[in-house]
Amino acid sequence: MVVPTAYMGGATYFGQLLRNDCQIEVMESFEKQTFRNRCIIQDTNRQEVCLTVPVRKAEHKQLTRDIEISYQSRWQHQHLITLTSAFRNTPYFDYYADYFLPLYRTPVKWLIDLNDRLTNIILSLLRNEPPENIQPLPHTTDWCGETWTDRHPWQKEKSIINLLFEYGPQTVNYI
Repeated sequence: MVVPTAYMGGATYFGQLLRNDCQIEVMESFEKQTFRNRCIIQDTNRQEVCLTVPVRKAEHKQLTRDIEISYQSRWQHQHLITLTSAFRNTPYFDYYADYFLPLYRTPVKWLIDLNDRLTNIILSLLRNEPPENIQPLPHTTDWCGETWTDRHPWQKEKSIINLLFEYGPQTVNYI
């Protein structure tokens, strides 16, 4: 199965990754304002917060694999503050936060690399494996001509992070 890349995708997205032998689509045209570079979390007040990774603007359509992250704003700092304030009181934040912190302290050039690292960390935690032994995600360069935005339920779903910090190892029972 081929799925698009996602920035901390929803539970349905990670359910697909766990249940299927998935490859990440990198040859599609990058679609703006999608889950590829944004996610929705729900803070402790049940308020929805959208986190967006800013990307460099392209003069023409670009493939997802060629999308560069922009560092003109302090988005990493803002995401880290938002995630910490939203989840610091959840039962598993203290156990899992250290796996995510390095990604918000070190610049990553390509969006696909950031998403792959986050996805690998989340998959390892869902499988109760140490994230230090992460294997690269399989990518496909055989574009299948599909667009994902309207057909996949994880588009508007809250990030898996909500479940992970709340339920820890039991998260897989909810996806």
